Amino acid sequence: MKIHIVQHDIRTLRPEENLQWIENELASAASREALLTVFPACTVCGAPLFAAAGYTDVQKQAQAVLQELIARSEHRAFLVGMPLQMQDKGLCNAIVFVQNCAIRGVVTKKYLTVDEQKYFVRGEGVQVIDFHDQRIAIGFYEDLKELSKGYLEQPDLIVCCGGQVFDYRRPYRTRYRMNKIVETLNAGLIYVNRTGGEGSFLYGGGSLAMNAAGGVLCQLPYFEEACETVDMQQIETIEDSKPEAVELVYRALVCGLHDYFHKNGLRDAVLGLSGGIDSALVATLAVDALGADHVHGILMPSQYSTDHSVGDAIELAGNLGMSYHIVPIKPVFDVLRETMRPVFGDRAEDVTEENMQARIRGTIVMSYANKFGALALNTTNRSEAAMGYGTLYGDSCGALAVIGDLYKTEVYELSEWINRDGVRIPRNSITKAPSAELRPGQKDSDSLPDYGVLDGVLNCYLDEGMCEDEIVEEGYDRELVRSVVLKVKRNEWKRLQFAPQLKVSPMSFGLDRRWPVS
Repeated sequence: MKIHIVQHDIRTLRPEENLQWIENELASAASREALLTVFPACTVCGAPLFAAAGYTDVQKQAQAVLQELIARSEHRAFLVGMPLQMQDKGLCNAIVFVQNCAIRGVVTKKYLTVDEQKYFVRGEGVQVIDFHDQRIAIGFYEDLKELSKGYLEQPDLIVCCGGQVFDYRRPYRTRYRMNKIVETLNAGLIYVNRTGGEGSFLYGGGSLAMNAAGGVLCQLPYFEEACETVDMQQIETIEDSKPEAVELVYRALVCGLHDYFHKNGLRDAVLGLSGGIDSALVATLAVDALGADHVHGILMPSQYSTDHSVGDAIELAGNLGMSYHIVPIKPVFDVLRETMRPVFGDRAEDVTEENMQARIRGTIVMSYANKFGALALNTTNRSEAAMGYGTLYGDSCGALAVIGDLYKTEVYELSEWINRDGVRIPRNSITKAPSAELRPGQKDSDSLPDYGVLDGVLNCYLDEGMCEDEIVEEGYDRELVRSVVLKVKRNEWKRLQFAPQLKVSPMSFGLDRRWPVS
């Protein structure tokens, strides 16, 4: 049996646009050659829908698209995902099986995500349908556990319509699960996943077909639109391609940046260039996603900035071919300090004056964004966000946090990977001690533990869900652990005002991990 696999970057809440590319794909020679064409989950309306799923106009548009597809399908057979009102049940996340200009079956999702539970009702799970002398088990990725439990009769083929969000900690978790199901059931398998970015969520693609022995018959690339027709009876298998995790993170962030701008009708980005590693990495990712002509940097040295900081930022801009302006903040800072002197009186300078400088920089970047219609990119990393190491309305400014889900040590790792074939990010930006340069000789290490140690503790606490005692058992100093955990908890209020971030970790702030503020 030949099956056509379609891995697409679906437009959320654009059912008419999705109808066009679905019809084009069904009309292609490759699709016509196959007995069955399989699209990802949520094909018609995209995902995540959040509250939009509950609006009747969205549901009616999806239903209209389905009727158009049925009417124009020319006796084809295909699987398409959409929100669907089921009689006497309610709104379900569904996969509709269309054959010969009619609905042959509907599979409704059983194991809903937390967000889906707010708007969809629990469905029936995996369904087995007879098709061309084959017993085909059709279901969502989350429902495949039903197969391994033996709740359903033995299928000849498994078709999984997925919409899996990328997670760099377990990039091949889906693959391992598919292998286990094939091994248990001794059946061939088709897995179709969507690709592209939707706000904070990044979908990796990586669709594949496997024979009953677990051999890979075809594999589609990660973070790219692609399609392929596979003969499930073919004997030849291919090598199982598994790019290293750091490469997948790079692809994910570039894809997410590109789609965030493209899908929101945006063209240009602006960010502050400090000469440090965080802004250097964000600028590089932005140039790769949008093109150098659409990325602008602003260098904002203070009286505490070192000459090499400005030099490193200029070198970066030259390496990337992007434009920049130099706007010193000392004149504005001096005026603001004098303006506040009658209010502050004879109080000694402290972190207040440091935050003033950060907020001046934030104002400059946001002013450029307003004047030139650009989107400001935030350069805060996950380690800083966790510890509240940043100034609200200062370096927390920006409409999108590009590396907000990467620990500082992961920022270094990705930067080194980007430089693997030649220096794009200046070596000095990677090797020098991190500093906000808001007071003489300031270093991040004045306020934070060494990033190698800090990130280890944060990983245990945030990603592994360990308590204080369990983290100490991993070999970390108790006072250090207690201090880190306390700062993470105390800075939840600040993270609530943080820019949306591109999600690549399993426990992202604001999306996966939420904590009571008081």
